[in-house]
Amino acid sequence: MSEAKKQFVIFGNPVSHSKSPQMQNAGLNHIKFNGEYKKHELIHGDTIKEVFLQNNYTGANITVPHKEFAYENADEVRGLAKEIKAVNTYIIENGKVIAYNTDAPGFLKAIESFGDVKNVLLLGAGGTAKAIALALKSKNINVTVLNRSEGKLEFFKKHNITCFSWDNFEPKNYDLIVNSTSAGLKDEYLPCDKKILERVFKDASFAFDCVYGKVTPFLALALENKLEVKDGEDMLLYQGVLAFEYFTNTKADNMVIEAMRKGLKGE
Repeated sequence: MSEAKKQFVIFGNPVSHSKSPQMQNAGLNHIKFNGEYKKHELIHGDTIKEVFLQNNYTGANITVPHKEFAYENADEVRGLAKEIKAVNTYIIENGKVIAYNTDAPGFLKAIESFGDVKNVLLLGAGGTAKAIALALKSKNINVTVLNRSEGKLEFFKKHNITCFSWDNFEPKNYDLIVNSTSAGLKDEYLPCDKKILERVFKDASFAFDCVYGKVTPFLALALENKLEVKDGEDMLLYQGVLAFEYFTNTKADNMVIEAMRKGLKGE
């Protein structure tokens, strides 16, 4: 009798827009892995571990708004995720739910094409911002966090990361401006006041938006200011490749990465 297909999912709410299944399935097909990857809309984040185990899933990715719940519910958290306190990948190991954060290394890989970056301004203070801030810090890159309200900045203060709310922001010169908020995903909003952006874009060289698949108002304004820009596609790809390696216990070579990129683009 042939072995049952291993089941992988992405948990989120909403999750209908996710391109992770087409990316991960392209990778699984490429290495002829007996598995399939689907979407699982999860309403209550605190049930994530229970749902993961009940459905006999081998691995899962976790997207907004469940990354913190996923961290709290895991049996064991590994790597930088322990500090970030948010995870985006679950695997099962000896009956235990093991959690990782592949957003952090995925982001670092995505900005490699910008070359030598020394000072970064990071907009937003959610789970993705936490991952990016600690990833940059781990590489000794200066990072400043800017968020609408003061309330969410405690985490960054604890990690000795310079942070401001819109009200008390004192801009310096930054090479790279990163939008980790969802502004521009389903609307035409900028992640912060246009005046602030125009001020920081003046001296910057690069802009990166974690939103993928479109030129957001943030990237459009960066282009007007002659910056080199990138959307979140590479970050999504590389965090997905790292998750894929945990799922399948294999090393993804360039051919697998290209297959996954094509899957992501729907080619």
